Amino acid sequence: MIYEFKGFIPVIHESSFIHPQAAVTGNVIIGKDVYVGPGAAIRGDWGEIIIEDGCNVQENCTIHMFPGKSMILKAGAHIGHGAIIHGANIGANSLVGMNAVIMDDVNVGDECIIGALSFIKAGMEIPNRKMVVGNPAVIVKDVSDEMIDWKTKGTALYQQLPKECYDTLKAVEPLREIPENRPTQEAFYKTLEEFRKQ
Repeated sequence: MIYEFKGFIPVIHESSFIHPQAAVTGNVIIGKDVYVGPGAAIRGDWGEIIIEDGCNVQENCTIHMFPGKSMILKAGAHIGHGAIIHGANIGANSLVGMNAVIMDDVNVGDECIIGALSFIKAGMEIPNRKMVVGNPAVIVKDVSDEMIDWKTKGTALYQQLPKECYDTLKAVEPLREIPENRPTQEAFYKTLEEFRKQ
């Protein structure tokens, strides 16, 4: 659902897909080819949230801030299932792992990887191309070209997903038995190994 708040109506590019079970509220600007999954809450009630082209905000993520703050997810940012971004900025082509928590005034550089379940304390500055893990999180190493290539390919799948959702996603009643002509998984998706070789 898309909600107006105090005169602010979210601005969402027509190529982006916001799942009907997500909530986007108020002062939010979403660019091209963005995917927002079910259960995500993007609350621009106390400040501005900008989500640039090609980002994804997956299921059950929360994006919010303290009053008067603005925040940005730069192009190609990849926010994994259940992550919380509270008043932080996420760099271009960076990945935030599942259930990570990134607190206020954090600046994540470009092409960083934040490990799943990591807790990034308020005010941390993370330079470009760093891997950060732990609770509290620390920088553990540089991100290699191979890691960024893997991340970029994964994000590309999410950049295709909005169009696929518009083309094929629809609410239906469940089938009660498996039909003979049911599509096969292989007809639609490459194996993980094939995907990694691209």
